[in-house]
Amino acid sequence: MYIFKLFGAPEISLENLAQIEKSSPEIILYALPAVAALTLLEIAFSLYSHKQNYDLRETIGSVFIGIGNLVVNMLLKIVLLYGAIWIYNLVPWRMAFSWWTLIPCFVLYDLSSYWSHRLSHFHRFFWAAHVVHHSGEHYNLTVSFRQSWVQHFKLIFFLPLAFLGFHPVIFFISNQLSVLYQFWVHTEYIGKLHPIVEYIFATPSNHRVHHGSNDKYLDKNFAATFIIFDRLFGSYQIEEEKPTYGLTTKLDVKLNPVYLNFHEYLDILHDVKMARGLKKKWYYIFGSPSRIAFEKKQEISRGLARETSPVDPSS
Repeated sequence: MYIFKLFGAPEISLENLAQIEKSSPEIILYALPAVAALTLLEIAFSLYSHKQNYDLRETIGSVFIGIGNLVVNMLLKIVLLYGAIWIYNLVPWRMAFSWWTLIPCFVLYDLSSYWSHRLSHFHRFFWAAHVVHHSGEHYNLTVSFRQSWVQHFKLIFFLPLAFLGFHPVIFFISNQLSVLYQFWVHTEYIGKLHPIVEYIFATPSNHRVHHGSNDKYLDKNFAATFIIFDRLFGSYQIEEEKPTYGLTTKLDVKLNPVYLNFHEYLDILHDVKMARGLKKKWYYIFGSPSRIAFEKKQEISRGLARETSPVDPSS
């Protein structure tokens, strides 16, 4: 049967790396003209309708971040492809290149993406490579450009998928399709879709919740494509009131892409330096970002209260 012939494909010679790289389509690059056109259309409509869901500095910052991310991806493509081929050659159940394997690979890729994304919200070290995506205070298509320049170490969450034996080209196509899918969900101009669509897929409505800093919206709706994973694992939240976008602690810097990518790492270094004891230092690196932010706000409030409290004349 064909299904049995699918497994046990021959190894890929590293001498054919250049050929494999050429056969890996640059779907995101091909889609850039459409992405740019739709973004400009949304900007024009936003200006026409006076909705004010674009901020000039924030938009320019998003574009700079997106360009940097594309450059990093191009520089790392060969390295990542080499690693994927190495794993592919390591397992005996290698799958031959077949387009239909894209379907299970894409679904499983989305499952891996869900857990990678979810863990990024609950462990500060990983949050530092994701916070840039949530720093925008206006929700529009350019928010999808805000992808960290150093997020590639999170590929460790996708290693189990790589060891399943999918062909490296299929793996890379799944990655690009996932990234491209997430472009259209970053808009306020698409309301709630048919209930069946809303139940299965990540939609603009579902993803607006994820970007909300409202208490009920925090750390919800992590799925990139299939919102069904959030329903299965208890992290789903329906969109009710309009979200308040951005981080719980707003950033004054809107334009500088270097700062927007690395400010959380600077905060981690500062907190670790000031912390006493190894346990506290470890907590500031890998603890819950929301809990750490809440504790720091409390400390600031207590400090302000002490400064403004009246002095006892008898003291």
